[in-house]
Amino acid sequence: MLARLLHRSAKIDPKEMPAVIAAFALIFCVMCGYFAVRSVRETASTILGNDRVTSLFWYTWIASLAIVPGYGWVVARFRRAKFLPVVYSLVALALALIGFALQRDPKNTFVMEFFFVMISVLNLFMISVFWGFLLEIFDKEQTKRLFGAIAAGGSAGALLGPTLTALLAKQIGNHGVLYMGAALFVLAVVCQRILLRVWHAAPATHAVAVGHDQPVGGNPLVDGVRLLFTSPYLLGIGVFVILLASINTFLYFEQLRIVHDTFASPAQRTQVFGTIDAVVQGLTLGLQLFATGRIASRLGVVALVTIIPIAMVFGYLALALFSSFGMLVTVIIARRVGEYAFVRPGREMLFSAVKNQDRYRVKHVIDVPVYRGGDVLSSQLQNRLGSAGWSPSTILVFGAGIAALWALNGWWLGRRRELGPVAEQPAAQTGG
Repeated sequence: MLARLLHRSAKIDPKEMPAVIAAFALIFCVMCGYFAVRSVRETASTILGNDRVTSLFWYTWIASLAIVPGYGWVVARFRRAKFLPVVYSLVALALALIGFALQRDPKNTFVMEFFFVMISVLNLFMISVFWGFLLEIFDKEQTKRLFGAIAAGGSAGALLGPTLTALLAKQIGNHGVLYMGAALFVLAVVCQRILLRVWHAAPATHAVAVGHDQPVGGNPLVDGVRLLFTSPYLLGIGVFVILLASINTFLYFEQLRIVHDTFASPAQRTQVFGTIDAVVQGLTLGLQLFATGRIASRLGVVALVTIIPIAMVFGYLALALFSSFGMLVTVIIARRVGEYAFVRPGREMLFSAVKNQDRYRVKHVIDVPVYRGGDVLSSQLQNRLGSAGWSPSTILVFGAGIAALWALNGWWLGRRRELGPVAEQPAAQTGG
């Protein structure tokens, strides 16, 4: 049945179908496992409190900075087909151990803090590892035909994972959810081995895309920072990401406060977060299929990168006036659905105005150190405003002002992108 559904969505040769199904199942398990346990992270945040979570943003940023050169070193020396099962096996082991520790001591704050940082760093590169592995399996022509159908497995997993958490959290507890996530990552390793076996059994239908796995040279972190600060356009994208992170972080701390005050049981909180995740993924999938492309083609990138910032101006003001759980859920869902369906595709389109090699170098810097740095800055700012006596409503009004700046920044970037490729930096002038 899955083969029939996939065949309707893409031109898949019958000889390719086993590999496509295995890849579909692989990304399904990865996304299902990740989104199943992410709700436990949010629950842990409500238990740890604002001050500790603010410190954890620092640790996450430091870990993210360490991941970039470390990941680059591994990619330069090992094929993803080799280290992908190692990565996913370590994730499964870590989730199982964390689940065991929380089963023995549900209030173990050290384990919660470790889990918060681990899962926050994990989402930065687990998808990159997957798609890098597929580039070793499928050739350039196949990627155009098959990757869309395979990506649908990730969307399905991202929808089912939080749904399972919402349904089972009360029965199996947070530790049970972590065990479930560990099992899904073990299944991902099995799917990866099956995919390799299928590929080796029918080599004539596949081609190893070796060229995709070659390093671009230089130091990605140093070169990316240099490009970021020598191009106004790229610096504008960096500011866009910092403002995006600020909006997310301000809302995240408001979420911690309201959910903590509304639900006493950690299992209830996990169930609530799982339900929100499921609704977000379902709405996102529908908008991606039926709205994102139409908005981009008719209204351009400007619309994609300004719709949600403008909406957040009104959302933050509404939350400042009506600080209820219902209003919080409405704003959270609108922000996250809009980010996944509009802002994220629009942000990726902004990079199309940058040369390929420069894009590779600077994108890692913006997506990881800059984004997580924005988390740190905004969490520190929010904490200091609270310490200075600002009420939650006043902080939300301040957040509405940040959203307005975000919208202006997005409008400028969208207009600049429509003018064409970003001009290269001129060479140094010589005398004469």
